Amino acid sequence: MNRIGIIGAGAWGTALATIARRTGADVIIWGRNTRTIDAINTQHCNTARLPDIALDPAIRATANPADLADCSMLLLAAPAQHLRNVCGFFVMHVRNGTPALICAKGIERETGMMMSAVVAQALPQARIAALSGPSFAADVARGLPTAVTLACEDEVLGTELVETIGTTSFRPYFTDDVIGTEIGGAAKNVLAIASGIVSGKGLGASAGAALTTRGFAELARLGLALGARPETLSGLSGLGDLILTCGNLQSRNMAFGHALGAGKSVREATDASSAVSEGIWTARALVAMADGLGVEMPIARAVDDVLSERMSVEDAIRSLLARPFRSERG
Repeated sequence: MNRIGIIGAGAWGTALATIARRTGADVIIWGRNTRTIDAINTQHCNTARLPDIALDPAIRATANPADLADCSMLLLAAPAQHLRNVCGFFVMHVRNGTPALICAKGIERETGMMMSAVVAQALPQARIAALSGPSFAADVARGLPTAVTLACEDEVLGTELVETIGTTSFRPYFTDDVIGTEIGGAAKNVLAIASGIVSGKGLGASAGAALTTRGFAELARLGLALGARPETLSGLSGLGDLILTCGNLQSRNMAFGHALGAGKSVREATDASSAVSEGIWTARALVAMADGLGVEMPIARAVDDVLSERMSVEDAIRSLLARPFRSERG
């Protein structure tokens, strides 16, 4: 797979392009922002999203989906809520059997579908895999050590993808548990907003640790109800990603929650963010999924109540602290 196409020219797509280029592949990034495309091609930098990262001059960018028609592999890095629409631009250009590695984390709000199901509908000729795990774009772009999960139901294809994009600093671990990998990446974004609220309210490190731990219990309950394997949920794409996004304000979702905890309204916090916080759009779909499966997720529900402005941050915190005492097994 010596020609890799990146769909999405944001920070994550650009970081993935650096990974792909380090493997020696020919790399092309597709995006819609002409200024970003021009900056990558002429200044060899994504000045809007990763201004401190110098890109290999061999990485080029385009706004034309047809330019990715001869790619031997695609990395789908468009935001989760736009992925279906973006795939529509490529359906006439992607060859049958082309591997499509989903790098977006979320649940489609309108349908309640995971990203693998969305891509299966929107890009049916592709062979699907998913990438998830604790990975800040800036760290990946700088070549700092990172480990992630690469999930594919086809073990032969999955192993080939691991060998294709893996480097000494970017280490994918293979699993065939696609749903477990995806639900971890989706749920942690919502839980990171709650973690940010705790931080922004100044509730202390102990409260932060409790929130992350009980948040993982919610994630695990939902994952098991969906058929995920426990080792996936406690691995890189589950617990690993949760620890990262709930513990560092580099996380867009935690930073958004921090703004809410510090007193900003949902609109003010949204307007202040320069990038997409996927948890904002995933929260309602996550709670609906949990309700449909009879899974209790009080932290995720509290986040959705705050985002929907059915409840203030203060009332949401009080409601969680007033819950009955229970066994830690639940």
